[in-house]
Amino acid sequence: MTLRPPRRLHRRGTDRRPRLALTVTTLFFLLLYLPIGVVVLFSFNGQKSLTVFKGFSLRWYSAFFHDNVLIESLGMSLRVSLVAMAGSVVLGVALALGLVRCRTRLGSLAGLIMLVPLITPEIVTGVAAMLLFKGMDITLSSGTVMLAEITFSISYVTVILRSRIAALNPEVEEAAMDLGATRWQALRLVTLPALLPSILASAVLIFALVFDDFVLAYFTTGVDPQPLSVRIYSAIRFGVQPTINAVGTLMLAGSIGLIGLALAIPRLFGRRGGLDLLSGK
Repeated sequence: MTLRPPRRLHRRGTDRRPRLALTVTTLFFLLLYLPIGVVVLFSFNGQKSLTVFKGFSLRWYSAFFHDNVLIESLGMSLRVSLVAMAGSVVLGVALALGLVRCRTRLGSLAGLIMLVPLITPEIVTGVAAMLLFKGMDITLSSGTVMLAEITFSISYVTVILRSRIAALNPEVEEAAMDLGATRWQALRLVTLPALLPSILASAVLIFALVFDDFVLAYFTTGVDPQPLSVRIYSAIRFGVQPTINAVGTLMLAGSIGLIGLALAIPRLFGRRGGLDLLSGK
């Protein structure tokens, strides 16, 4: 007697693929990335047309690298990003250490205040920074952009590092002090090396965020030179040129590379699972 395998019971609708969810997801990604894909495609267009693709060419990338105004703006964006990265990382590490070590009501209140810039609309922060500089009779320049970007970026560094510092075993630092190290030596030789992967990852993220930032840069920059994002906005008011497509493609590639590097840094230091950008663990 041959035993037949049991018939598989199907409940109506159980094994059906969620077609509606797949359709909505597909439409979402199309709406999100199709315009970006068009910009990337037409950055390689052989002709000046922005609607008809007439063959592959690198002429607009060459035009960008021969445009002194755009190159000057690129240099300013790089300088602002580097200064904002260094300043926000130094202050963010100090603030994160203070918030973790200071377990008082005042420390908890400071932790809540630290989160305010993350939920405040960036345009509000930009207008407030501009009014502050004008009220203090400070001329808008690259220096004001750097100050505004540092102020805005400190919270991101603190959020990333705060959980990582809380996960460190304080007994290791205490053991170093028992062996004769001062508090500063224990911090420099024990705590900071343990935080190095998260510090580097947050630094790379801040560089990418500041380099692409437009709102703060628009409200706090001077007349000339302007950051690259502001220069692009000024240029497209008179019509989109193919060179702008090439600049946008280069900025997109750079941002993706920096974010990938930020996620890979903890793995390079032997940490499994990479970096959770929300918790910093």
